[in-house]
Amino acid sequence: MEKEELLSHVTAMIVSSAKVPKHMAVSPVKMADLYGVQAIEVERGLDELVDEGKLRREQLQDYPHYMVYLLP
Repeated sequence: MEKEELLSHVTAMIVSSAKVPKHMAVSPVKMADLYGVQAIEVERGLDELVDEGKLRREQLQDYPHYMVYLLP
């Protein structure tokens, strides 16, 4: 899975979010289905983007405690 394509897709999802601060819960399984790859590849790509500082990952404090992604 191309990291830049993944970053572009996730960034567009975050920017279009109406939440404040802008964040998005990302489903690796749904994204893998869109790209025709394994979900583990999407998870690895997201992990690499977080490690590189291109995305931030946080867990929501309120129910349902989703893992969400934010722009740095």
